[in-house]
Amino acid sequence: MKPLKVVAVSAGLSQPSSTRLLADRLADAVRRRLAEEREVEVRVVELRDLATDIAKNLVTGFPGPALREAIEAVTEADGLIAVTPIFTASYSGLFKSFFDVIEDDKLIGKPVLIAATGGTARHSLALEHALRPMFVYLRSIVVPTSVYAASEDWGGGGDSRTDGLAVRIDRAAGELADLMVHRSPAAPAADEVVVPFAEQLAALRP
Repeated sequence: MKPLKVVAVSAGLSQPSSTRLLADRLADAVRRRLAEEREVEVRVVELRDLATDIAKNLVTGFPGPALREAIEAVTEADGLIAVTPIFTASYSGLFKSFFDVIEDDKLIGKPVLIAATGGTARHSLALEHALRPMFVYLRSIVVPTSVYAASEDWGGGGDSRTDGLAVRIDRAAGELADLMVHRSPAAPAADEVVVPFAEQLAALRP
């Protein structure tokens, strides 16, 4: 059997980056979950290295070789991990711009784990009001558990209302691994049929 491909997209800007660290921990957790059943190939795409190519693509409509290769890795992955820093209560512009240059139908049915980092836990809902709706719009399959890591989460054990970061990572990784192993192959897109408006009205008449 072909190895399962896991691609983690990290939109961290600094180096070292807590966003990249979270992407690595999630990818490693998914690899561990899948290791007993399938061989796994993991790749991390660092968007900071592609920022210029992404900007040029937005202007010209054509990706450079490095960006094209990254897009192919994402669209051909069996499972996607998408991690962004949270800026002003939403995903970063670099993160959004990367997914803007991918054709809308390329992520249909793809299992996706969404995650984010930020300085304060107040931004954690950005996962649900920004990232999850974006991937739902792209018709991806987003796992139930999203993972947010605030500064105080690193090395913390959680509190009475939230599990620790390690627990959330493990749960989300398990959900992504299950989807990757058990999902049915996506059906080819059917050609869209345009029904004339007059026919649509006629069908409504008794």
